[in-house]
Amino acid sequence: MLPIDVAAHSSRWRGRHPLEKALLGFGLTVTAVCLPPWPGGPLVAAATLAVLLGPAGVPGRQLWRAFRVPLGFCVTGALPLMVSVGSPDGFLALAPDGPRHAAELLLRTSAASLGVLLFAFTTPVSDVLPRLVRAGVPAPVVDVALVMYRIGFLLLDSMAQVRRAQAARLGQTSRAAVWRSLAGLAATSFVRAFDRAARLQQGLAGRGYDGALRVLVPDAALSRRFLAGSAALLAALVAGTLVLKELWL
Repeated sequence: MLPIDVAAHSSRWRGRHPLEKALLGFGLTVTAVCLPPWPGGPLVAAATLAVLLGPAGVPGRQLWRAFRVPLGFCVTGALPLMVSVGSPDGFLALAPDGPRHAAELLLRTSAASLGVLLFAFTTPVSDVLPRLVRAGVPAPVVDVALVMYRIGFLLLDSMAQVRRAQAARLGQTSRAAVWRSLAGLAATSFVRAFDRAARLQQGLAGRGYDGALRVLVPDAALSRRFLAGSAALLAALVAGTLVLKELWL
């Protein structure tokens, strides 16, 4: 399993209804996107970090390891806003208000990414997908998603086993050996993926699969206190952003 999935399965909020965590996490994401980037972005990011590191109990090191990937995409997407191509000042020049636009985009996207991570770090996929059928999503779509989710972990496990075997056989001692190992890893993983998928299909058929995967979904009641607290937090962020923006102007 990936570290974020391990953290989600062992989260303090594992027993809470996924809808509660979705409303809070995606509510913070929507708030970060809709509010003015300054001071809305820093406020939403600070509130989300406080929830992640506090009540949700996410370890800071795991959070940083997961956050640095979307943060890299946020920085990469913000940098082009700083320059203009084919302007009168030259083929490549600093865009008017480019640094400001880049900073605003970075604040908004990084804060929104933290909101998504809040949901991901507290809610396993296995708790969400079975409930989508009750929400009106067609059962075959959910079944395909569950199977692909399982096959993804099987493929990662196969790749890890092949890499360990290659390293034990000195397959990473030189650059040429590394390239040969990568080619062998791709070929072996491709074959093993089909083999694992075939065995998974045979296992489902042997268990009487009739077109619908029936799994046990743990009961979880919606907490009015949690929903009220989430709504109060979002309202406080909106009000605080608008007040600080007026004071800033």
